[in-house]
Amino acid sequence: QVQLVESGGGLVQAGGSLRLSCAASGSIWRDNVMGWYRQAPGKQRDLVAEITSGGNTVYPDSVKGRFTISRDYAKNTVYLQMNSLKPEDTAVYYCNLRWGQRGFWGQGTQVTVSS
Repeated sequence: QVQLVESGGGLVQAGGSLRLSCAASGSIWRDNVMGWYRQAPGKQRDLVAEITSGGNTVYPDSVKGRFTISRDYAKNTVYLQMNSLKPEDTAVYYCNLRWGQRGFWGQGTQVTVSS
């Protein structure tokens, strides 16, 4: 079984920064994609950033230039550095790990950005 444990959420003022971490454990296929999604109340869960095992990254326009995803392969950990945070970034952030037809989610961590 695969487990994802997130940390690093919290309350920050607009313009501030936060760093999220997600540690994966269990039987993990080497060729995988790790990513972050977010879900605000009443909205769908959207991709924030993802990174392949080869280091390729994807960001939506809404966070491009402000957020950076990285991973520590030895620790099976993915990070999300969030800078210049805006109130609209407020959401529960979920870590995701996937390969082939399999996908796993973390429990989520709340990020709240005050104006």
